[in-house]
Amino acid sequence: MHGGLLPRECLNKAYQALLAVVLCLHPSLTAAQPQATLEHDAVTVQFDRSLRTVAAEVLRIYPGVKRELEETFAAQITFRPTVVLMTDDAGFRRAAGSDLIAAVAYGPDKLIIIDNSKMKRHPFTLEITLKHELCHLLLSHLMEGNILPRWLNEGVCQWVTGGVSELIMDERRDLLRQAVLSGRIIPLDRLAAAFPGDAASLMLAYQQSRSFVQYLVNEFDQDALLVILGNLQKGNGIHEAVGNALPASLYELEGSWHDHLRTSWTWLTYLSTYLYPLLFSFTAMALVYGFIRFLIRKRAYRDEEEDEDNDGAW
Repeated sequence: MHGGLLPRECLNKAYQALLAVVLCLHPSLTAAQPQATLEHDAVTVQFDRSLRTVAAEVLRIYPGVKRELEETFAAQITFRPTVVLMTDDAGFRRAAGSDLIAAVAYGPDKLIIIDNSKMKRHPFTLEITLKHELCHLLLSHLMEGNILPRWLNEGVCQWVTGGVSELIMDERRDLLRQAVLSGRIIPLDRLAAAFPGDAASLMLAYQQSRSFVQYLVNEFDQDALLVILGNLQKGNGIHEAVGNALPASLYELEGSWHDHLRTSWTWLTYLSTYLYPLLFSFTAMALVYGFIRFLIRKRAYRDEEEDEDNDGAW
């Protein structure tokens, strides 16, 4: 399980373990209640008692997050999600099966689980994370059982949050740029059902999803994306949904996206990104080299003077 929203039939053992943890914590399913609950007309928050302030913050920001998503997608969030705040970073990691995840969403149960221990780490904030995961739930609700391609699901939710996902990525690792330069971009068809399991490929899958959806919006505007989602909601497959919304097939769009990336990121532009660090390093090395040569020459000059003094003494 790699975070985000997964269809029921794609749940793996790690995700089932995570759900088991949540179900054990759910006050309606256990007499022992190691957590508290705050409720609002639109959302329920379950939390460890030490996170009461965080839970209150969820209640405060939820209406604004909900309103922003409703405006973006021109759709009403009529369901009432449950947000579970966890404090144990190690426990969440064991349950989620990965230490690269900050939060997960489960559409059928309208459930969001957030590892609060990661909320203070850049680029995560509680509001952005909540918005990303609620986006997953909204997409699941709108599709009414129709499964979105994983790359589109993650790409859209990153798009609405300005590029932030639930994946803990080192933003300095531009794996997409490296993949473009080396010809190792993962075809979107291979990212439709699930994302790769290894960390580097998983990060690349998220970066590709974000980049492709942003490219689509830049080329055809936000309304085109909403039309594609509407076509999927009607039961169209992804290729039919794109073909009915745009003057290009998904394969053609993917190819033009590749061309755009290759044009934007040549080896020259890649190296130019590191031009200043390289110049700084070169200058520093030159200064060190010059200083060492100065010391050597100074030492040699001193030795010559000592030799002349000794000769004069005789």
